[in-house]
Amino acid sequence: MKIIIVTPEGELYNEEVTSVVVSSANNGEYGMLSGHLPIISTIDTGYVKMTFNQLTYYVVIINGLVQQVHDVITVIAQDAYIGESKDAAIENLNQIRKARLDSNRQRNLELAMAENELKKQIKQTGAGKI
Repeated sequence: MKIIIVTPEGELYNEEVTSVVVSSANNGEYGMLSGHLPIISTIDTGYVKMTFNQLTYYVVIINGLVQQVHDVITVIAQDAYIGESKDAAIENLNQIRKARLDSNRQRNLELAMAENELKKQIKQTGAGKI
């Protein structure tokens, strides 16, 4: 069985797996094996647990959709972060979100400073007065 996980940034995962467990805050937890009936569901906040032989990986999903048809599982997510454990995936998610927040704060600060400088320049030059 194959699983493909994509986000707006591109493809995160595209590999063969033995089993998949999907956990979602609103939809509960369910497993998918080869030959599973076609299914489509949402993942509000949750994770996908993927197993291949003795390897297990977790992908934390924020706002996603999962579909299985003919042994191909497709997950489309707003955000998705992979880890060797659920905790590692969540930690990765938290670190990336913190970095995004810090970056957004810095950009907002720079924008406010540029806006204030522009207002100052407009006032000094008298531009916009009739």
